[in-house]
Amino acid sequence: MASNDPDREEEAAAAGEDEDTGAQVAPIVTLSEVAVTTGEEEEDALLDLKAKLYRFDKEGNQWKERGTGSVKLLKHRETGKVRLLMRQVKTLKICANHLGRTLRPVLDSVLPSVKIQEHAGNDKSCVWHASDFADGELKEEMFCIRFGSVENCKKFMETVEGIAESSEKNEEKESEDASDAAGLLDKLSVHESKTEKAPEEVPAAAVKADDETEK
Repeated sequence: MASNDPDREEEAAAAGEDEDTGAQVAPIVTLSEVAVTTGEEEEDALLDLKAKLYRFDKEGNQWKERGTGSVKLLKHRETGKVRLLMRQVKTLKICANHLGRTLRPVLDSVLPSVKIQEHAGNDKSCVWHASDFADGELKEEMFCIRFGSVENCKKFMETVEGIAESSEKNEEKESEDASDAAGLLDKLSVHESKTEKAPEEVPAAAVKADDETEK
């Protein structure tokens, strides 16, 4: 006698679906593990925060979203150079890549008067100009980045400003060292020049002996 209970029929159907038939299905495609290089292997992260990035479209005169993901300040272990790098979440596509000089990421190739600053009307955001390489070519861009909290925004700005200050101090020291070295080289060159042009000194005894011989 057939059962009219729908719950029992569903249980029986589910049991049939879960029943192990013992059949083995070989995979159609075998995937091998591939090592992926990101270019960050020789760098240490000074900062790593989640944020949303915007780029200012000059033609449309409006902000356009560039991507959401993790923004990092990376310092190279050997050269000491710092850059700002941001990748989109999941796809890991680069949406910002500022190649900086030694300890000077965001402010590289930017007018001295332009600095990173808070976005007007939003204390979770800040704006800056930079020569960006995210699209494979160096372009002047204006960026705005928005964080999930005021604390993260301040942390980002303070870290960038601290790196810029360290860069200025290092550049001043390098300039002073170069000037000192140049001064020493100039003094050495002048001393060598005078030594080459100075006449040979003749002992007084030899001069007297020559005079007596002539007499």
